[in-house]
Amino acid sequence: MCSVTNMKGTVIRSTPDVCSSSSSTRRLYTLKAKYADDADLLSLRENHSLCLLRLSRSCRGTRCEHAGNKCFLETKAGAGRYDQPQPATAAVPALRGRMKPKAILTPVSDATSPTTEKRVFTFGKGRSEGNKGMKSLLGGKGANLAEMSTIGLSVPPGLTISTEACQEYQQNGKKLSEGLWEEVLEGLETVEKEMGALLGDPSKPLLLSVRSGAAISMPGMMDTVLNLGLNDEVAAGLAEKCGGRFAYDSYRRFLDMFGDVVMGIPHLLFEEKLEHMKEAKGVKLDTDLSASDLKELVKQYKNVYIETKGEEFPSDPKKQLQLSVKAVFDSWDSPRAIKYRSINQITGLKGTAVNIQCMVFGNMGNTSGTGVLFTRNPSTGENKLYGEFLINAQGEDVVAGIRTPEDLDTMKSYMPEAYKELVENCEILERHYKDMMDIEFTVQENRLWMLQCRSGKRTGKAAVKIAVDMVNEGLVDTRAAVKMVEPQHLDQLLHPQFEDPSAYKDKVVATGLPASPGAAVGQVVFSAEDAEAWHAQGKSAILVRTETSPEDIGGMHAAAGILTARGGMTSHAAVVARGWGKCCVSGCSDIRVNDNEKSIVVGDMVISEGDWLSLNGSIGEVILGKQPLAPPAMSGDLEIFMSWADEIRRLKVMANADTPDDALTARNNGAQGIGLCRTEHMFFASDERIKAVRKMIMAVTPEQRKAALDLLLPYQRSDFEGIFRAMEGLPVTIRLLDPPLHEFLPEGDLEQIVNELTLETGMSEDEVFSRIEKLSEVNPMLGFRGCRLGISYPELTEMQVRAIFQAAVSMSNHRFKVFPEIMVPLVGTPQELGHQISLIRNVATKVFSEMGSSLDYKVGTMIEIPRAALVADEIAKEAEFFSFGTNDLTQMTFGYSRDDVGKFLPVYLSKGILQSDPFEVLDQKGVGQLIKIATERGRAARPSLKVGICGEHGGEPSSVAFFAEAGLDYVSCSPFRVPIARLAAAQVAV
Repeated sequence: MCSVTNMKGTVIRSTPDVCSSSSSTRRLYTLKAKYADDADLLSLRENHSLCLLRLSRSCRGTRCEHAGNKCFLETKAGAGRYDQPQPATAAVPALRGRMKPKAILTPVSDATSPTTEKRVFTFGKGRSEGNKGMKSLLGGKGANLAEMSTIGLSVPPGLTISTEACQEYQQNGKKLSEGLWEEVLEGLETVEKEMGALLGDPSKPLLLSVRSGAAISMPGMMDTVLNLGLNDEVAAGLAEKCGGRFAYDSYRRFLDMFGDVVMGIPHLLFEEKLEHMKEAKGVKLDTDLSASDLKELVKQYKNVYIETKGEEFPSDPKKQLQLSVKAVFDSWDSPRAIKYRSINQITGLKGTAVNIQCMVFGNMGNTSGTGVLFTRNPSTGENKLYGEFLINAQGEDVVAGIRTPEDLDTMKSYMPEAYKELVENCEILERHYKDMMDIEFTVQENRLWMLQCRSGKRTGKAAVKIAVDMVNEGLVDTRAAVKMVEPQHLDQLLHPQFEDPSAYKDKVVATGLPASPGAAVGQVVFSAEDAEAWHAQGKSAILVRTETSPEDIGGMHAAAGILTARGGMTSHAAVVARGWGKCCVSGCSDIRVNDNEKSIVVGDMVISEGDWLSLNGSIGEVILGKQPLAPPAMSGDLEIFMSWADEIRRLKVMANADTPDDALTARNNGAQGIGLCRTEHMFFASDERIKAVRKMIMAVTPEQRKAALDLLLPYQRSDFEGIFRAMEGLPVTIRLLDPPLHEFLPEGDLEQIVNELTLETGMSEDEVFSRIEKLSEVNPMLGFRGCRLGISYPELTEMQVRAIFQAAVSMSNHRFKVFPEIMVPLVGTPQELGHQISLIRNVATKVFSEMGSSLDYKVGTMIEIPRAALVADEIAKEAEFFSFGTNDLTQMTFGYSRDDVGKFLPVYLSKGILQSDPFEVLDQKGVGQLIKIATERGRAARPSLKVGICGEHGGEPSSVAFFAEAGLDYVSCSPFRVPIARLAAAQVAV
């Protein structure tokens, strides 16, 4: 007879948000604690069928008979009950060994994570040895399993091997640390006692799942093994109790997964056997195969081991478990996991945890199933459950996209009680975590089990809507909401959409699931390798696959969009694409993908490699040809959200803009001024301008040079007027001419250049040759450029400054508020800056006198030479502001040429010599220290010194955080990255 003994355990309450002191929170946990009490124990008992113990009110302490099989349920009053309020300060079991705080380099919310000798942590019915604050030690999955157990949800019991054990395994030459296996067996024994079942015992078998779980979610990148513990004897015992079909379906799944993940046998070899069996039996679905068919398939699968590995399948369950643990640890260093971490800039993690958990089965017939859901729509943010469900299936069928699942409403109609409990659990988890959650669950014979929860990956649109809605719902405050949206989410919102979706309706050839919104246009490729190769050549590719797998990660990242024939809204392709903001259409059953012939068949139409396709990921459309794209628009929710960010941040955000149109875009995106206007970009705006510049360059005498500059003056003045108009009331920082003069010469071979310049300037060929010879430089980026031009050719500075002041006074006379700031580039000594400032102030005096009006202005410099940073106190006596040009400062500090760094940077990144591209992410230890030194010394000499940064790093979130902490006044970035910088600045201040 099946009996359940009292298994009351200690509930850990080690973080304030697990057990709030508020009475309303305590009531919520008390109300929902019935789920710990109702948790089903999967127990296979001697001489009885599979006993799924439902400790419900209706059969607590009674005898219960299920149709076809007798199952006796007995419980003592109060046994295993957790529906009494727990004390807010329950004891936390002490961890073995000394606990030391250990920092994690990647941003993981993990303030309580210790370093400890304890490496195995158990969890189960209403109790756990961990909590959600231990992500760096238990991984995200393990920490959340512990948390769900603690708050009373139905979680299959299990144990988590820590990430530190993985780190030790890697350091020990891929060997388990001494004593670890004994700890695992001790934890397993706890689980066996709780379940009343034993690993490897045919009469009461315990089956396990073995899953990875790093501190930061890496969907599909590491390995999983299900149904572990099966061999011929256990399968026979399971068949006797639960039916042959279920037993041998579970066994063949285990043989396939264990062979693929642990033994390195290609999954395709098992898939071929399954397809041949279905063909031989005349069925389409694996669920149509009989128990005897599946038993025969098991024999064939076991032969695959012998044929490919020369050894038999390991039948000892404990050996299976040990090999699986090692396989999960090994998967941390798999090529796909390494590439995923590289793409997503995930660094500093210890490794993956291993979660060993009692199996619950969704493949036990039509009263069972498995599903994945998000508590809100991850594409749009709509406050409605969004997920998929498969009847009579296991979790991998949904996640891997092997079968295209049905909508979650299917579960509501087939299993209403389980669905109702699921909805209640979702509400509990959202209120507990104060976030949108991604949940995996299984229903076994109408009983719900929660297998995983984590913060759900979402699109930019959804992230903003969820944050705004949760503030309106009173779940979070605005400061917490600002942290819920990642800077890259805003990047997605600034991606283009189709200009006119109605215009291409006759070109829609197929429709799939809208897995990740946005628009993508590109040429069709059929492999991840080709997608990466085409991207490297500057081509836009659409990656088309029957279904994606984790091995495709590089190609998925390189592609403009992704199209799959199979897989649902929670398949691998969909989840990864949404996380990156990459357009994706999945489960497009209208198409047939032929990888061998590199073609897609849609009805009578054939689309081949290289053909242009457009994808609308927002509604799932596949469109022929290259459809035009339009820039995105700011939504109402985004404006509300950004207003919260602006209230919180202290760092100002400016924009780099060179034209009136750029300035207007910047202002519309929330820029508080122009931090960098590059005057040289204006010279390329028309043929007349560039010809005048070339005449100036080729001039031999100051008079000739001045005549050419007089032609440029009205163009420059007009451009500055447009920028001042667009940025009325805000500061505009204009950099004087910076690049080497040779950049303005025509391209081509020397003879072509000479011919073109002879025609444009009226000079003889000999004169042109002579002038070009004098302009040529061995290292132009360290040569005749920046303030060196203005000092050598003072008339050049005079013309630019005159244009600035004339435009400023003119706009001021038209009642526009104008705040010009003139920036002298590439200064290395205070004397260089002093020379240029004297010239600038003289021109200002003349212009103000000529125009009968004056205005306030500032003169400052770019700090982009390391020497300038070190003598910043002397330079600050001349300059009213500093702007760090971090592109050149990085180039000169490292000694890397930006133009040539591509030849070795990929090697440096792959070998770990550099963690990131220093031209994208600020080098805080080197370049960052120069910025701090210059800021401190400059302000010591001039306390009112305004300090900012105008390199590409101004829009990179981690760099923005550094600038805020270093005490800078502003950052300046491209107009389209302004919202990202605004958010990053707010998140530093929270």
